Amino acid sequence: MNGKTAAKNGKRVRLSPDERRRQLITLGTRMLRDRALEDISIGDVAEQAGISRGLLFHYFSSKQEFQLAIVANANAELLTRTEPDRSLELGDMLRDAVRRYVDYVSENRTSYLALLRRPAGTELMALVDATRGAQADRIMAEIPLPPDHPDRPRLELAVRGWIAFVEEVTLSWLTAETITREQLIDMLVESLPGLAADPTLIALLRN
Repeated sequence: MNGKTAAKNGKRVRLSPDERRRQLITLGTRMLRDRALEDISIGDVAEQAGISRGLLFHYFSSKQEFQLAIVANANAELLTRTEPDRSLELGDMLRDAVRRYVDYVSENRTSYLALLRRPAGTELMALVDATRGAQADRIMAEIPLPPDHPDRPRLELAVRGWIAFVEEVTLSWLTAETITREQLIDMLVESLPGLAADPTLIALLRN
């Protein structure tokens, strides 16, 4: 089965190295929805892909490299799922993105809790931090202030602090849903203009 997988007509078709690598990452990311990263079995992934366990390491030099690829892919999925809808006004855009964020982490709660609650390796945390940075940059790109505006550094700090707040509150909510999903979304959305403490931004976000 080296480099091959089953086609719909029952024949074997060969995958290119890039296609096989993508298949393995996709399978690992799918498993991440209901289990922690460290609980993803190389054997299970290989079996689902129709290859030997040893062949998986032809595409990844180590289990850690495979895990990093899975997390990077999951983070990319999160960013895609929360891409701003620029057809909306700023306040509605924020609420829509937060709603989709809550939906995504609810679907992936086991891995999300494990990744952010437990100590992880430096490289894993670097991926998580990069995703946080991308989220902050995305928000700042939508704020209608010129790059040299004197309030931008303060707002950037507020946005990064808000992202940490969103993570912590959502993690706690996933552990014990003491309020409704809509109440959670309201809390997260309303907290950003409060942290920003900028009258213009508050008016835009609370349109």
